[in-house]
Amino acid sequence: MSEDKESNIEELDNLEKKDVKLGDDLNNIQNKLTAKLSKENVELKDKWQRALADYQNLERRTQTEISQRVSSKTNDLLLNFINIYEDFIRAVDVLSKNNVDINGLQAIIKNMESLLHENNIKPIDALGEIFDPEIHEALSMVVDETLDEGTITQEVSKGYISGKAILKPSKVIVSKK
Repeated sequence: MSEDKESNIEELDNLEKKDVKLGDDLNNIQNKLTAKLSKENVELKDKWQRALADYQNLERRTQTEISQRVSSKTNDLLLNFINIYEDFIRAVDVLSKNNVDINGLQAIIKNMESLLHENNIKPIDALGEIFDPEIHEALSMVVDETLDEGTITQEVSKGYISGKAILKPSKVIVSKK
């Protein structure tokens, strides 16, 4: 019986050693699996953050493009409106020289000016200013020794600005020495 007991004890020791080895193997497998999943998690999080950043950049670019298109179309419409406004002013000038009643036209012009003001459209003051190619268009030059070089001596056509956008440059005549 003593042999049996020793054999059983030896068998139990072997089983315990196998259990410990299996436990260690399971821990190693579990650690490797955890490390693999953590690495995948980091990679997926990185991809997600990049995709989110790409989306946000696309959204920003799209909003900017839409805003620029709307602004461009609005400025085109306002430029057409300004041309009609100037036609009304020319009509008033001609009709007033022929002693025609222009009260109705002046009321229309006043309404148009209110619309321009509401939309922050301002005429460019050019007369007496130094020529600036950003906001002026030189039609010709005249010799005038009394003025500084590049001084605007005459405004042929009024220019208009909306914020920082030039809707229509002033057409001017510029002095030279």
